[in-house]
Amino acid sequence: MARNSKLERGTPNAKRQTRNAERLKLTIAYDGRLFSGWQSQPNRNGIQDHLVHAFTGILESPVKIFGAGRTDAGVHALGQVAHVDVPSGRFPSSTWIAALNSSLPGQIRILKCAKVSPKFHARYSATGKVYRYRIWNSTVLHPLEIGRAWHVPKPIAVDALQAVSRPVVGQHDFASFAANRGKLEESTIRTIHGISIRQRQSLLTLEFCGDGFLYRMVRMLTASLLQVGLGRKDPSWIEELIRQPGIKKTNHTAPPEGLYLVKVLY
Repeated sequence: MARNSKLERGTPNAKRQTRNAERLKLTIAYDGRLFSGWQSQPNRNGIQDHLVHAFTGILESPVKIFGAGRTDAGVHALGQVAHVDVPSGRFPSSTWIAALNSSLPGQIRILKCAKVSPKFHARYSATGKVYRYRIWNSTVLHPLEIGRAWHVPKPIAVDALQAVSRPVVGQHDFASFAANRGKLEESTIRTIHGISIRQRQSLLTLEFCGDGFLYRMVRMLTASLLQVGLGRKDPSWIEELIRQPGIKKTNHTAPPEGLYLVKVLY
């Protein structure tokens, strides 16, 4: 979630903006169940791959798509953001939306398209992200929630869940809640501005707002907090993981299908 692929390397300055080109900022929603995540993949089934294919078909020339961050296979997005450089004056924003959506799979949709400064960068200009995790807390999983929520049939103490989430808010070293992606992070310090927990009948949602998130951090935080809500762990366990970053690590990770990238903040 926190880092981009080779396809997205670059700096947020105007050097990437070619002459006679304009930069488009795209807001994208997708149902992640059928795709291999955001990042371009050898099987060409990443969200990035489908966007490149759509642009290439329209422009008859290759483009590079730069995303605000990666989502894993099975993870959904309500407001992923990307940017791309295209020939200047080719289409108005509304035409780009219509043309791209007609070329994309139905599970990927461009919601907004805006012309932005060449200094804008989907990843480097971002100041934070909002993620939502959906849990279906009922004996029976509703069939329309398959692939869209984590089914947890046992009772969850929501009050305990809310209480144990409070020490997580703020700036901490979250190394205990990060999976290994095969390379070291420059820093594992992140700031979580807030965690909102709501329950409406069988649906329990946890919403995380922060300046950035490590690889699988939201899924690991969700599953770890839930251990307390289910009465399997004492609240002090969460505090200990924060106090001893990386020395002790959680081994609990929520499945991808309950996770949604809600918005990218700029």
